[in-house]
Amino acid sequence: MTAETAPLVTATGICKFFDRREVLHDVHIEVRAGEIVALIGPNGSGKSTLARILLGVIQPSAGKVIRRPGLRVGYVPQKLPIDVVMPLPVSRLLTLTARASKQQMEQVLDEVDARHLIDADASRLSGGELQRVLIGRALLRDSDLLVLDEPTANVDFNGQIELFELIGRIRSNRDCGVLTISHDLHLVMAATDRVVCLNHHVCCEGKPGTVSKHPAYLQIFGPRAATSFAVYTHTHDHQHSLSGDVQSADGGHGHDHGHDHHGHTDPGAHDGGGKRMRG
Repeated sequence: MTAETAPLVTATGICKFFDRREVLHDVHIEVRAGEIVALIGPNGSGKSTLARILLGVIQPSAGKVIRRPGLRVGYVPQKLPIDVVMPLPVSRLLTLTARASKQQMEQVLDEVDARHLIDADASRLSGGELQRVLIGRALLRDSDLLVLDEPTANVDFNGQIELFELIGRIRSNRDCGVLTISHDLHLVMAATDRVVCLNHHVCCEGKPGTVSKHPAYLQIFGPRAATSFAVYTHTHDHQHSLSGDVQSADGGHGHDHGHDHHGHTDPGAHDGGGKRMRG
């Protein structure tokens, strides 16, 4: 296996204790270039802890993490406290953690369809606008791996659709890996290549259509989850602005298209013990 074909990040046998409470037990996960992996699970299941371990922010109690040499990681946090009293232009927000020229800032904002926000006050952005700006900030690092913690928090449903379509375009254009962490299943299950279901250990993993039928997934999220997320389609004749307002399609002409995002199952998906899942 060459450096180019090796996973961007691989975690094996990860355990994590806080005091005597085990938060993660024997977790295995990897993310490769060009794939979107969704880490899902209920609140308190260890998702954010695992992300912090993958990022190297905290160390595991047991197990190891291997990162591809020279790996550049862009992290989009779940929350970013912004002082509403002191104005913070988007251009300043982009350069809080790294230097960038105006041209570089404009390029990444173009990529996330937010160039017009470069001089806006960050505290006045909508949830969808702020997420796009934060993704743009992560792209300034020319990241090989994007880690997004609850990227659709505080974003309405239509904005969530737009965000996941944006994430898909970034993956395709940059061939980067994406790890998205969420407990909001609707679009996560529909817009990812592979799903890892975590509840302190890996309960099941595989393609979304297969995971949504797995007994461990149904036990955590309930039987209605399978029927809700087995196939996600949407048809619309309009699009939405970054703030969620309805806009007509290009030139005022509507478009009508349906998306079957994960109608195929993965016969090679595995449960948390490494065994092949049976549909």
